[in-house]
Amino acid sequence: MTENTPLYLGFDLSTQQLKGIAVTSSLKAEYEVKFDFDADSRGFSVKKGVLTNGEDNEVFAPLALWLQAIDGVLQRFRDVGMDFRRVRGVSGAGMQHGSVYWNTEGERALESLDSSMSLQEQLAHAFTHPYSPNWQDASTQEQCDAFNTHLGDETQLALSTGSKAHHRFTGPQILRFRTKYPRKYQETSRISLVSSFLASVFLGRIAPFDIADICGMNLWDIKAGAWNERLLSLTAGSSDTSNLKHKLGAANIPEDAGAFLGNISPYFVRRYGLSPSCAVATSTGDNPSTILALPLRPLDAIVSLGTSTTFLMSTPYYKPNPAVHFMNHPTTPGHYMFMLCYKNGGLAREHIRDSLPKPADAANPWQQFDQVASSTPPLGQSSDPSSPMKIGLFFPRPEIVPNVRAGTWRFNYKPNTNALMAADETTWSQPEDDARAIVESQLLSLRLRSRDIVESPTGPNAHLPPQPRRVYLVGGGSKNATIAKIAGQVLGGVEGVYRLDVGENACALGAAYKAVWAVEREDKQSFEELIGGRWKEDEFVEKIADGYQEGIFERYGSAVDRLNLVEQEVLKEGKNK
Repeated sequence: MTENTPLYLGFDLSTQQLKGIAVTSSLKAEYEVKFDFDADSRGFSVKKGVLTNGEDNEVFAPLALWLQAIDGVLQRFRDVGMDFRRVRGVSGAGMQHGSVYWNTEGERALESLDSSMSLQEQLAHAFTHPYSPNWQDASTQEQCDAFNTHLGDETQLALSTGSKAHHRFTGPQILRFRTKYPRKYQETSRISLVSSFLASVFLGRIAPFDIADICGMNLWDIKAGAWNERLLSLTAGSSDTSNLKHKLGAANIPEDAGAFLGNISPYFVRRYGLSPSCAVATSTGDNPSTILALPLRPLDAIVSLGTSTTFLMSTPYYKPNPAVHFMNHPTTPGHYMFMLCYKNGGLAREHIRDSLPKPADAANPWQQFDQVASSTPPLGQSSDPSSPMKIGLFFPRPEIVPNVRAGTWRFNYKPNTNALMAADETTWSQPEDDARAIVESQLLSLRLRSRDIVESPTGPNAHLPPQPRRVYLVGGGSKNATIAKIAGQVLGGVEGVYRLDVGENACALGAAYKAVWAVEREDKQSFEELIGGRWKEDEFVEKIADGYQEGIFERYGSAVDRLNLVEQEVLKEGKNK
């Protein structure tokens, strides 16, 4: 490679690590590095990247640790031989909702960094509060209650901001910060999200919020494309919101998602040798950045089957409700990102797996689970369609979708009598029937909550019922062929079910792609046009299961309504307080 061959850097500031990736104009990854907060940091007693205060349900991260990590990751790029002179653009992704509180000294320090000193040395005192609340923080129930009622109810809040109030969302967090630390709040000059914090450091001045990540605050009216004045007033504790607006940089939200914010800070030019003309693009949230790593077409779905379960879709429809999240699409005006988050995912499946007899092949712990789930017919029904459907909820941890306490509930639904009855040992074989039922239950919940935003395909498949074009599986569960097969049966997928393999760097990769687009796009060239034209699908995507199957898909369609009944029944006595 010559020094004239461009590179683009993408960063992912997550709970436990800062990852960096360098890609070429053709989207080939040349360098990947990371800084692990537990293993690599010096002087911080964090565990899994965070500190906790159990008494107040607080989870937070030291900002000085993140500053140490930025220098650490760049040094690791240097150690693996990357020529910084080749870097033409930088973008980033940050875990959503976290907030950073700058003081005036910090703003000045950003603009006059000394390349002979580390970021941590110079910016450790740049903040009115030395910590950023993590997405796991649960200290804001009182503030969430206020947000959920301020516009009438949580449905009205979701219609305006894309989500009901959640503990981790930035608006409730700022409200709690103002009331718990009134002097610190008064001394705060600017507030950043984690993504804009990262961009600010690279830019050498406070960077604006990204048009997608701003939607994770419960403060931005998505359809109006403006701040919700009533929610700002609640947060500020006053009808005069001008001071809070200044802290948020409210007048400076780029409408162009690929906006060029400016050139890289001279600190990085002198310390690492980046070109003074290296561009800094807006950074976005980790979830929006994930969908840029594909890149998703409208009505494609990503199902992340990790410890938790996350469902992402790109859609032209804005249909929020309190059970889901809607955000602006990170690059495409007029489109939205639809997201579902579940606490009970892989761990719940493992709980059922471990209750089955030990597999003969010790190297394949899923062997018995897969065999039992594959041999069980859909919904546990016999060939007679009037036989009972087996539908259950399996929540070893309290769930948020639906808002139910930890527990397991098993039901039989009789189609011929429309009767829903609690199952017992005579009608449900435990744990054998659980194996297929837990996978079906998790996927039926996704279908239930996404059915209003999918539509029938066009062209030769226009006769098919509404469903995603493709279903992409990622995460550890995507390697399980049995789960993939059931996913196609339940969710459909006109073109099938695929495994997306971009390693563990999807967020950083999406950020790097965004940097490529921001720098190299032609006038009005969309992200999908530029990145989609260069993205080599066969390097990242493998078809692993059929999608839509006539008859089975429709049978699961009737089970979606039955799952809804089961959830309503369980909520009567199992709702989280």
